[in-house]
Amino acid sequence: MLASLLLLLGIWLRDHVRVLDRLNFPPPVIGGLLAALAMLVLPKTGPATFALDTSLQKPLMIAFFTCIGFTASFKVLKIGGPAVVLLLGLAASVAILQAFLGSGVAIAFGLNPLLGPLIGTATLAGGPATGLAFAPQFEAAGVVGASTIATATAMSGIVIASLLGAPLVTWMIERKGLDPRQITEPSIQPAASEAPIVLSPIRSTLKTLALLGVAMALGGGVSNAIQATGITLPAYIGAMLVAAALRNLDDLTGLLGLPHKALETAGAVTLSLFLVLAMMGLNLALLGGLAVPLFVNLVAQTLLIVALVIGPIWWLLGRDYDSAVAAGGFTGFMLGTTANAMSVLNAITEKYGPAPRAFLTVPLVGAFFIDFTNALILTVTLNL
Repeated sequence: MLASLLLLLGIWLRDHVRVLDRLNFPPPVIGGLLAALAMLVLPKTGPATFALDTSLQKPLMIAFFTCIGFTASFKVLKIGGPAVVLLLGLAASVAILQAFLGSGVAIAFGLNPLLGPLIGTATLAGGPATGLAFAPQFEAAGVVGASTIATATAMSGIVIASLLGAPLVTWMIERKGLDPRQITEPSIQPAASEAPIVLSPIRSTLKTLALLGVAMALGGGVSNAIQATGITLPAYIGAMLVAAALRNLDDLTGLLGLPHKALETAGAVTLSLFLVLAMMGLNLALLGGLAVPLFVNLVAQTLLIVALVIGPIWWLLGRDYDSAVAAGGFTGFMLGTTANAMSVLNAITEKYGPAPRAFLTVPLVGAFFIDFTNALILTVTLNL
């Protein structure tokens, strides 16, 4: 109940506070951080004390990443064309660089090298959801206060992405003399499996719940089998893999008739509630001693993205106006969230003109495929 009310409060505040809307702060994060701040000042002892029951946090997290698994369609990736595959490959490569750069900063300050993936790819390429999902594994591996560190890094990344993305693309367009008229319209048709499934709202909802339940139950067995080999991984990996298998089975056979829109809605709802619950329990007092290392890491990560975007990434994406816009979107979701990426795309195309290839590739990679790929990258780096 409290999480739902905080979520609604976060939505209201972002709608009415211009700076929150301009920086694309997620409403769940706004509401959850307010609760975390309140818990910081509320009494810890005495007749009136407060404790939060966040037992629903884990199943909501698994449900959200299961919904992400249902978007991992190889057919859609193939139909998206080489441009989508290229952008995903670049994003995955940079995510690995973010992890190692974060570890380098941690080692320089005499901190646990495991901090690197957490303050790199988990929270910048992954955003608040991935960072908080992996935080228990990093905590168990020795990173004290992993959830709080993940939140601070992710929120800082969102601010940087909001301030940096559009100005960086504008500078590239003006400096390189890019012409918005010299673009190639992509001749890509939507995947047949994305055609809307005609079901009543009740049947669609029930089918979605059944699919999530099956994928989560089977995924629990998959996760247990993987962990029995000694590999550390977050609880949702098994369910995500099962959901991806079901999605690709449906793409090939049409047997399941997946309700894509309902699954997308379920993912948005479970993500919002998971983030609020995760934020509510943060111990913000832990951040004091890590302020300098976190600041240095953010500066280094930002310089890395800027150097790559204005150089090899723009060059590999095609060296034209559309490529510059896509590179700006890349900046958005590799430092912040997909919302930051789309904000950059909208701001630039409103001023200079359409960039159809960027609008095709950036949402596919930033909203779906990078989350799936990033989970695998983090699992490997955490175990290494």
